[in-house]
Amino acid sequence: MTMTLPKSIFFCEVGPRDGLQNEPATLSVERKVRLIEGVVDAGVRIVEIGSYVNPKAVPQMADTDEVARAIRRMEGVEYRALVANLKGVERALASGVNKVKLTVSASESHAKANLNKTPSELIDGFKSCTEFARSNGAEVSGAISTAFGCPFEGKVPPEKVAEIAERLHDLGITELSLSDTTGMANPRQVYDLATSMQEMLPDVRWFLHFHNTRGMALANTLAGLQAGIVRYDASLAGLGGCPFAPGASGNVASEDMIHMLHEMGVDTGIDLDKLLDLARELRGWVGHDTDSALLKAGQCCRPIPRDGAAKQ
Repeated sequence: MTMTLPKSIFFCEVGPRDGLQNEPATLSVERKVRLIEGVVDAGVRIVEIGSYVNPKAVPQMADTDEVARAIRRMEGVEYRALVANLKGVERALASGVNKVKLTVSASESHAKANLNKTPSELIDGFKSCTEFARSNGAEVSGAISTAFGCPFEGKVPPEKVAEIAERLHDLGITELSLSDTTGMANPRQVYDLATSMQEMLPDVRWFLHFHNTRGMALANTLAGLQAGIVRYDASLAGLGGCPFAPGASGNVASEDMIHMLHEMGVDTGIDLDKLLDLARELRGWVGHDTDSALLKAGQCCRPIPRDGAAKQ
């Protein structure tokens, strides 16, 4: 039996937002701009540049307005940002962002810990967000966090995810992400949920967003590919985590995901050597080791120098 894989995928770099929001230290605007422009130079065509949320809750994202105004925009690249409410949408559009992402948790406990509202209350408030964004020429996407599991409630029933997806779809949102916020997903679960969601809402462009908390992110990516999903998020150097989800470690490393895809013959349009150089630079900025296999071992089929150090 032949493994069925897509010929190519769409890749979104979420490091500037999800990767940095849980770091103890805040990078300067200049370094954030360097990170965003660097991944674009490597061939990434979708970048999540930051979030417009309460700066007291997530101080690492307090300067997203300034970052958005400072980046050099490249034609054909989508610069998106996370927003939590209408005020966030207004800030995003005022600073030149033309695609906003609304997120809601499939878990009531996580939703309350994150934004102090139930999932239903959050979605009720999204109508004004979508109307304002579209009336001002901006696109809207959505994300369902804790879609596979919650640190407070355990496994999340697929029916809850489906209910939220349908409500977001009713708002006219036709791009949705299934997010494994705390790395609780397994490949069978990913395959089953991805398959059922595509069958339920076939006009939706589905993203998958994995954290590597329990070492299953790349296996889950493969399960998503086999289920027919062609859009993925990842974070450079494997940085990341959710401030409101205990135990949530970093996202799957962008370079690890791109490397696996290239080794399997799946096209990404990304220069992996450039991405790795930037990942090393980012690791130096944050000042600690990260959950990136390639930064430790290098790429497959590359010679190892006699001193034992991996040649990149």
